[in-house]
Amino acid sequence: MTSPEPVESRTQTRTQGRSAQTATLAEIAREAGVSAPTVSKVLNGRADVAPATRARVEELLRAHGYRRRRAEATRSPLIDLVFHELESAWALEVIRGVENVARDAGLSVVLSESAGRLTPGRTWADQVAARRPHGVILVLSGLDESQRALLTSRAIPFVVMDPAGDPGADVPSIGATNWQGGLAATRHLVELGHRRIGAISGPTQMMCSRARVDGYRAALETAGLPVDPALIANGDFHHEAGYRLGLELLRRPDRPTAVFAGNDLQALGLYEAARELGLRIPEDLSVVGFDDLPLAPLVGPPLTTVRQPLTEMAEAAAKLVLDLGREAGTPAATRVELATSLVVRSSTSAPAG
Repeated sequence: MTSPEPVESRTQTRTQGRSAQTATLAEIAREAGVSAPTVSKVLNGRADVAPATRARVEELLRAHGYRRRRAEATRSPLIDLVFHELESAWALEVIRGVENVARDAGLSVVLSESAGRLTPGRTWADQVAARRPHGVILVLSGLDESQRALLTSRAIPFVVMDPAGDPGADVPSIGATNWQGGLAATRHLVELGHRRIGAISGPTQMMCSRARVDGYRAALETAGLPVDPALIANGDFHHEAGYRLGLELLRRPDRPTAVFAGNDLQALGLYEAARELGLRIPEDLSVVGFDDLPLAPLVGPPLTTVRQPLTEMAEAAAKLVLDLGREAGTPAATRVELATSLVVRSSTSAPAG
């Protein structure tokens, strides 16, 4: 007795049109314990399906070898670019990179913001499903289970750039060597002779922020220096946090002689705090940032920082999401980290005395 044909094969060989498709959906529905219209909703990316039901139906569709029709002809000429927060010079570098790739591919970029949330809202997912873009790039953000299922059901590929948390082994992502960057920044300060080195991190729930501080700790421990928790402040990657937390660190009677600011915007806030307290950079305080934004060499004094290749990361994310949308096989690498590098300018020197 021969085994039954895959759903895809039966669907292609029958000639009864609508009745053949209905029979196929009925089989999937019976196995999933749902109605045929529910299976149809999953196939069409409808939002009004419970996440657990959607996941069960999707798994059965995959198990039966069901393949959706090629989607490229029905896609809009768009890439959706979603930011955790949009208002920063950091975001402009990312936009530039995605635009470079989109322009060459004859596509436009749609920008949206998750207003500080680590996942976009439900309305956003419905709008993306309706637009049917070539792909979605999420920056410092991610998708919940139902959103992933919705995009998957519409054959809309997605890539996470600089993931806020662990995106999962099956989620394509582009990142940077944040731990190595934190290590290089702090090691530079140690080699200059600093022994009390503070740190202003980004949000503790973000993987990139934790990795930078872990690199900071590793550099201190490797040099045989104590890691003083009192010298580590948790910021939010904004200028205001650098200023506020900088004041707290620099007002300590045993203040640090150097600070790794976690990103360039917080480093500039720290500059402002130092000026307010009458401290000179780098004579009284050495400062290292992270990102190497275009403004880093323009401030006074020019900022020593860790270069994160933001534009190149964004270009890599855009190329990857377009590759995933082509049905020519899976790209060779879907989890990529680009190298960071230390850029030494005039905001660091040996400690006074």
